[in-house]
Amino acid sequence: MIKNRNVSIITDENNNQIVIINDKKFKGLSKDDWQQIEKYLKGYISDCYEITETNDVVYIGKEFPSEYAGSKSRIALKGARKKAKASASQGIPELIKIAKNPRWEENKEQKHNKDAKYGWYRYDIRFGLPVYDDKTGNLDRYNIFTAILLIKHSEDGNKYLHDITTIKKETSSPLES
Repeated sequence: MIKNRNVSIITDENNNQIVIINDKKFKGLSKDDWQQIEKYLKGYISDCYEITETNDVVYIGKEFPSEYAGSKSRIALKGARKKAKASASQGIPELIKIAKNPRWEENKEQKHNKDAKYGWYRYDIRFGLPVYDDKTGNLDRYNIFTAILLIKHSEDGNKYLHDITTIKKETSSPLES
């Protein structure tokens, strides 16, 4: 378990949970940043967390850090979405906890015949990242992002976090500080 994180869960006006990630450990712009993110995520290996909505237990396996930092979907990210994925790495336990709206799909890739033998689950998640005023350095607002928590249901019967994908900035009003 990784300690000393500045992460919290809040509830918005529609009673939906948002993980607020106040740390700015990673910028997510260079190859070195992503190597540091992968190293950081290794601190979660062997941890498990429960999804509140379903009571499903999700494990963090040894493949997760390299998948998160090196997947094709991550490499394709640009700009704010790339930075958002880098920052989201700091809120993994809370993002698992607030995951909702599970959707199951059959595994279709032979390379995942063992690690996703019983298919894939996609859950909706939301997280917020601080935006600071350029002139004063004070917190101005939080930009809110939606994403998909991708979980594989393995041959051993356990569910493992695979990746966070489909990151999008919400177009609604950001949370004011």
